[in-house]
Amino acid sequence: MGNIKELFTEHTALPDAGHDELLRKLKIRFEKNINRHKGLAWAEIQTKLDENDEKLRSLSEMERTGGEPDVTGFDKKTGEYIFNDCSPETPSNRRNICYDREGQEAREKQSIYPKGNAVDMAADIGIELLTEEQYRELQKLGEFDMKTSSWIKTPPDIRKAGGALFADRRYGHVFLYHNGAPSFYAARGFRGSLRI
Repeated sequence: MGNIKELFTEHTALPDAGHDELLRKLKIRFEKNINRHKGLAWAEIQTKLDENDEKLRSLSEMERTGGEPDVTGFDKKTGEYIFNDCSPETPSNRRNICYDREGQEAREKQSIYPKGNAVDMAADIGIELLTEEQYRELQKLGEFDMKTSSWIKTPPDIRKAGGALFADRRYGHVFLYHNGAPSFYAARGFRGSLRI
């Protein structure tokens, strides 16, 4: 996903029109989904966003790749607002990918090849893959991944053994599964988190 890296390195700030349009979308989403961030004020969040071009670029990429980022919390210890991908299904432009680079390289000699991998794409965007705990917390704010699934941050011991974790929501419950890290599916992508 070199194109994402190039976007970040070639531009120090979003063009004014892009900046304003992104903030407009984020504000509308924030106001429509108050249940995700009760007690938080958009004006304070926008002030932080206006002061941080790098985080705005990350949010822009979350938006561009189908994540529909929204505020899902505030960390009182660090003073950071937490944005998560809140698209109903796993972000549409982050699917058909393996878990990580090692998994992707394991498929290089096969006829069907993934579009990339979740770990590298998240790093390129400037976000973190959700942990199992973060994924379950997100699911308390709505119903996500009812038809798709999302790779989640995999503990080192599981990854060392060749596996990777993903999760989804079915039958009113959140399920955690495992798969080989080289696997990829049209309905599996990943969700990310960004602190500002």
